[in-house]
Parts: sequence; structure tokens; C-alpha cells
Amino acid sequence: MNNPNDLFKHLSLSDISDFENIELIPIGAEGLENNDKMSVLSDELPILPIRNIVLFPGMVIPITVSRQKSVRLVKKAYKGDRTIGVLVQANNSKEEPQPDDLYKVGTVAHIVKMFVLPGGNTTIIVQGRKRFEVREFIKTDPNLIAKVNYLEDNFPKKLNKENKALVSTLKESALKILNLNPEIPREAQIALDNIDSSAFLVHFLSSNINAELKDKQELLETLDGIEQATHLLEYMMKEIQHLELKREIQSKASSDIDQQQRDYYIRQQIKVLQEELGVESPEQELDGLRAKGAKKKWSKEVNDFFLKELSKLQRTNSMSGEYPMLMNFVELLVDLPWSEYTKDHFDLIKAKKILDADHFGLEKVKERIIEYLAVLKMKGDMKAPILCLYGPPGVGKTSLGKSVAKALGRKYVRMALGGLRDEAEIRGHRKTYIGAMPGKVIQNIKKSGSSNPVFILDEIDKVGSDHRGDPSSALLEVLDPEQNNSFMDNYLEVEFDLSRVMFIATANNLDTIHPALRDRMEIIEVSGYTMEEKVQIAKKHLLPKQKKEHGLEKADFSMTDTAIQKVVEGYTRESGVRKLEQELGKVVRKITKSIAIGEEYPHKLQASDVVRLLGQENFENDSYESNEYAGVVTGLAWTPVGGDILFIETLLNRGKGQLTLSGQLGDVMKESAMAALSFLKAHADLLDIDYRIFDQYNLHIHVPAGAVPKDGPSAGITMLTAIASALTQRRVKPNLAMTGEITLRGKVLPVGGIKEKILAAKRAGIKEIILCQKNRKDIEEIEPRYITDLTFHFVENAMEVLALALLHEQVKNPVHFVLQDEAKPNSSVVV
Repeated sequence: MNNPNDLFKHLSLSDISDFENIELIPIGAEGLENNDKMSVLSDELPILPIRNIVLFPGMVIPITVSRQKSVRLVKKAYKGDRTIGVLVQANNSKEEPQPDDLYKVGTVAHIVKMFVLPGGNTTIIVQGRKRFEVREFIKTDPNLIAKVNYLEDNFPKKLNKENKALVSTLKESALKILNLNPEIPREAQIALDNIDSSAFLVHFLSSNINAELKDKQELLETLDGIEQATHLLEYMMKEIQHLELKREIQSKASSDIDQQQRDYYIRQQIKVLQEELGVESPEQELDGLRAKGAKKKWSKEVNDFFLKELSKLQRTNSMSGEYPMLMNFVELLVDLPWSEYTKDHFDLIKAKKILDADHFGLEKVKERIIEYLAVLKMKGDMKAPILCLYGPPGVGKTSLGKSVAKALGRKYVRMALGGLRDEAEIRGHRKTYIGAMPGKVIQNIKKSGSSNPVFILDEIDKVGSDHRGDPSSALLEVLDPEQNNSFMDNYLEVEFDLSRVMFIATANNLDTIHPALRDRMEIIEVSGYTMEEKVQIAKKHLLPKQKKEHGLEKADFSMTDTAIQKVVEGYTRESGVRKLEQELGKVVRKITKSIAIGEEYPHKLQASDVVRLLGQENFENDSYESNEYAGVVTGLAWTPVGGDILFIETLLNRGKGQLTLSGQLGDVMKESAMAALSFLKAHADLLDIDYRIFDQYNLHIHVPAGAVPKDGPSAGITMLTAIASALTQRRVKPNLAMTGEITLRGKVLPVGGIKEKILAAKRAGIKEIILCQKNRKDIEEIEPRYITDLTFHFVENAMEVLALALLHEQVKNPVHFVLQDEAKPNSSVVV
């Protein structure tokens, strides 16, 4: 079928005027009226499917028929009344279209002339008469026959001002298209000037407008003439804009050619001068980049992209502002380590020695690294794990990354995420921005020179978000083993494989990490160090490091274990060893000064020497207090710098049963106090507590160190024991501490931070500790030598806690409660 894509291609019968015996039919509204009177149209029409062209009423077009079915149909119709129905194929790919492949609205066509061409194809000249709509297809073989309804044009006979303006605009737009498009023959203007009928003008322009087939079909299906004209004008305005833009580009290109020729001569002169001066010319730089690119081990996709960008750079004037930006981008492409990997070391015994030498303790972390190496050794390749080391500051989470890199034989890079708020820091900026650069992930990969480094994401819990985006969300793709093999940086614009990078994140607090981000990481808790561990770390790592940094030899002086322990206890309060290293640095500087000026100094520092060098102690560890007072119980707490003990103090005074809580307690801790009190009220008879005390005495619970905020559920059983002791005036078991959450049913629930709490208890001189039964596993993970002097009691309910914690004897000078008898208001009973 013919495919008329150019505007005004089918203007008249002039293209076939040389053929003999053609029956000429008038073009226009009058021709259509006369044509309709020639014969009465049947409600059954033979259907000719056509492609790529829409026939409008009144239009004359040639149609080349090649399908055998269609040829037979045309020949039969030509011998008869020469009337056929023309429908456009909605699906052009079908060679034998079925009813479902055709639009349902078409045009009745009168065959003006038929020609059989030498090649065997048949060409017919048809004129559109009127539109029809298919009701149903009643026959499909040997050709399609359909029952149809004929559709009348709805174009007003008399036009109002608005409609006249619309028709006039159509004509003006058509003439403008003629002027803008030199390919359209000049005879088209004559044809336009001779059209008087507004309805025929709309059909004429609809047939010849440069629009998609479906858009022309939509115009054919629009029966309202004014609506059809309005849609037609929209398409014509788009065509005018397209042609104006095309002409503008051609004009600009012509002027650019002149400018480029001038620039070419200038560049040639600059090239000669650069060669004389011995300066590397842009062409030499490009040749160097091309040579580097040829050596890269990148994929075909990346290579094609590189060559495309290099070609763009070659076409750019070296004096323009865009040239350095393109140069930086191409240099980044060749500098990135595409598919360049360092060889992993699989000597697991040596790797374990390196990890043990660099870090004392951290057994779980080191064991996980050795497991990874073992799997990598057996399998040969695997997706790198995403580890997250979680723990308090100063326990060696960041420095562990260097040891892992050394053990693996990989490159080491570190990216600080603390305070990061701009998503572009992760994904990079688009090249359209001034000063654009890749994200820090790609920058660090380039810096490492390897595609499989150990990559430390430091302080991942301190990533923020604002109007510039959420970096945590950008990190999701980086840290997902299923996605990071095709990481897309906005600046780079091509995918980069991060799947073999070993990411190790560090965090102090898991609560502030994005939940989806936390789900992608394997959390490994790095707990605080015991006193013994800190002493060993100071002897093996910190003190030798400080001596080296201050220019001292190993033999210049040493410190006894008791001296180091004095520094730990008196001058630091932390789970890690960062502050300890600072204090040891002070000691080393004092010794260095004495050596430099020739003063006498102790070659083996004792605990007393530490006080002389560092001054009075900064901290005094809380120690266990006696159980002479009722209502005072020792609890265990976790803080960001390690474990600590706290005291719950309870006091009763006459009143109306009010509960007062003080000591800067958080909501959760307050709720624990209320739950404990409610449990004791419900079980007062089991503890021989007179229920009237709750209504006639006020209860005040205080946690000392009131300037320090406190919260959490772990003081639940401690508050329960303190309230019970105050109500019964029974002594609390000496040298006892406890931690655990309590429910209204009296269930004791497990809590966290057990290791830090146990170490705090040991420092305070505690001998026995009450814990939830489910916390037994936490005790089993602590090395036995650190807890040899402690006795643990594992409980499941509150009554077990009270049975273990409260002695049957009362405190000295117990308080005697005076209670009013409800039956005798004026009498009282002393309990």
C-alpha cells in the first residue's frame, strides 16, 4: 500500500492525468453530492483492508493492491458498481488481516480507474465518498464483507465568527507549512486557493497533514466538523514548530561551519607553537588516553562508551569551557580499576596471626573474617559480605579494617559518613552541573586502584538527611549484594561492579540506622573490654605505639600492670581504649621531658608514680554500699562508655498513696516502677504486706546522679526489690546486684549490654548477680577467667527475684508503719 507521509502529497488527479479513459469526478463538496446521487449505497459492503494511509471523503488517492484476495475483490468491484469499503489496519504486521485487526470506522470508496502493472501488482484510483461504521462482519472468505451504518458529516452550513476564524487559521497554517517546506510542490497553493467548502478543506488537510496513522484515524472518526478542525489545527501547529526548528538548526549549522573553519586554522597555529615549545598538544593527550583505554579490561559496553566520550572530546575546541570537564571525565574512566583485582591470600593461619597481633580480643569478629577466607578459599569466588561492627567508641572497630585488609592482602580505603547529608556524596553529581564529580564510593575505588578493596564505611549510624536527599537510601544499592554488581553513579553514567568489594561498616548505635540498610548488613557486636583486656592492650599495643611516636626506645621505661590498671580506673571511664591511649600519651610525654632535660625518672612506673605524673584521679568507681538501709538496691546499667552500677533508693512517708519518681528518669524507666508497684499491690498477701500501706503512705523512688538522664527497662526487677524491701523493712542480700525487665504478670525479661554490666559489677566489688534465665547465653560468651569470682542466679519470675534478694531479717531500726483501721477510723495499728 502507498505510504503518503508528506503534507499535500495527494492534491489532485494531476499525477495520473496522462492515463487514458479516466472518469473524472469533481473534487469538493459538489462532487460528493453528485457522486452520492449516482447510486444508492447498500448496507453491505465488500471491505478492502489498507495500510499506512487513511482515505477521507472527497479525496482521490492511488492504492497499490498486492494481496491476492484484495486483487480479486477490486477486479470484481470494478466490473460491478465500483463501490468498496476501505478500512485501515490497526496492526500493520498482519499479511492476512482479520476483523479484529481493522479499525471499525472507514470510508466508502468509488474506484475511478484500475491499472494492472507489468510487475503483476494492481493499482486503483479511488475517491472517498462518505464515512461508515462496521456493525458486524458477515463474511471473511473469499473476502471480507461487513454490514455497515453510514455516518453523516456534522459541519455547520453557516459559520459563526469563531468558526470562520478557525477555518481561516487552518488555511493560513497550511500556507505557512507550504512556505517552510520546500519539498511540497508549488501547485499545492493553487489547490488550496480553489477550495471553497469548509468541510472539504478540513478533509483535504486531514488527509495530507504529516501525522501518525492513529492520529489521522482519530480525525476520520471525529464526526463533529468543528471538533475535527480543532484537532487538525493542533497537528498543524506542531508541524509548523517542527519545520521552524529545522530551519533554525540549518541556519545555525551554516554559521557554525564558518566559525569552525576559523577555529581550525587558529588551532593549527596553536599546535605548531606547542610543538615548538615542547608542550603536549591536545591531540597527544587524546592519543595517550586512547592508548590507556586499549589496555583496560573493561566490557564492550564500557569500551564503546569510552570511545564515544573520547570522540566527543576530540570534536570539542580545546579552548572552550567544556573541554576540561570532558577531559576530567575521560581521565576518570581510564583511571578507574575496571575488573582489576588484587589476589587474595588464603593462608588462614597467617591471617589469624595478623588479626591476633593487631587486636586483642574481638574473637567473634576475627572468627567471622577467618570463616569468610575459608569459604573464599574453597569456592574460589563469592559475593563479598557486608559486615557491620557495632559497639561503643574506642573498641577498635575502624582499625580492624586495616588488619582485615592486611590479612587478605587487599587494598584498604576508608570513607567517613559522620554528618553526611547530601545524597550526591554517595551517587555523585550529574555532569550537567558545574563542578560535578563522582560520588565518594567511586572516588575511593579509584584511589585504591583495585576493584576488590576492603572498604570501611565509618560511623554509618551518623548519616543524616535533608532537602538534598537521604544518603542512607543511596547506600541501599551500594550495600545490597544482589544489586551492587551494577552500581550506577550519576557522574559515571555506566555501571560499575562493587560485588567483590568487602564493605565493613562501623556504628555506635543501631537505632539510628535506616531499617532497610540494617537489614542488608550482618551485625557483629563488638563489646567493651574488661580490665584485664585493657591492661594487655596497653602493654602490647598502646604503650609501644606512644613510645615510638615520642621518640623513645623500648628500654627507656616500662609500666607495671598495677600502674596501667591505675590509669584505667582513675583516669578513664569508657568501654574502649581511646581515652586510655591519650592518658598513656601524657605519661610518655612526662617521661620524654625528663629524659630530654636530664632529670631523674622511674624506669619502671608503679601506681604511685602514675598519680604523681597525671595528678589526682578524675574518676572514682562506684562501689557497693552496705545493706543497712531498707529500700536501697544495687542495679546494673549500660552507658555509651561502658557498664556502671546504680542505686535505687525507696522511701515511704505518710500520705495518700502517691508515687513520686526522681533522678531524671525516662518514660520507660517510670513505667517499670509503676509495673513493679502494681505487681506488689496485687501480691501483697504473699509477702505479708498490709494492703493499707499503699493507700496511707506515699512512695518516693529516687535514682542518684540526678543530673544524668536515665532510661530503659533493665531496672525493673531492681525497683521491684527496692519497693518490696521498703514495704517489708527486710534487708537486701549483701554484695548483690541485678538487672532485668519486669512485666505486670511478674515475668522477668532479658536485657542487653550484659558484658559491660558484669564488668561494672566486678569493679564495684559485687559477688552475686541476678539475671533473666534467657541472659544465660550472654554469660556463656564471656571468657570464664573474667567472671571466676562472680555467682549468677538466673530467674524467670519476680517471686524468684524477691526470694533471692530479700533476707528474712529486718534492717536495724526498722520503720514502724502506723495504719488506720477502716472499720474504726479513730483507731490505728502499728505494723
